[in-house]
Amino acid sequence: MVVAKPGLDGHDRGAKVVARALRDAGMEVIYTGLHQTPEQIVETAIQEDADAVGLSILSGAHMTLFKRVFELLAERDAADIVVFGGGIIPDADIPELERMGVAKIFTPGATTQSIVDWVREHVATPVS
Repeated sequence: MVVAKPGLDGHDRGAKVVARALRDAGMEVIYTGLHQTPEQIVETAIQEDADAVGLSILSGAHMTLFKRVFELLAERDAADIVVFGGGIIPDADIPELERMGVAKIFTPGATTQSIVDWVREHVATPVS
């Protein structure tokens, strides 16, 4: 699984906490670091044969960034990669993101356990 911070947002503490929680739960996680473009994120997901991409977005650019990731995944015949996300995303935008294909949005206050549980149920199998 790939956890990524797209765009110009420089706050990655939450993304690091989620990546570590998933890793501690036995999942293989690649954290891409800050300021990733959708192109870099999709390339990493494909190179790493990821089952999922988790985007952490606090910048307000979530509609544009999620849309671009989905376009690129489709172009690369990788639309089967599950995309989920979290961050500062208004409740009013969540239905549109779901229509776009985002499998789950975690808003502030979501526990790492709830994220791990969701990923286990909907995406990943633990590494043996």
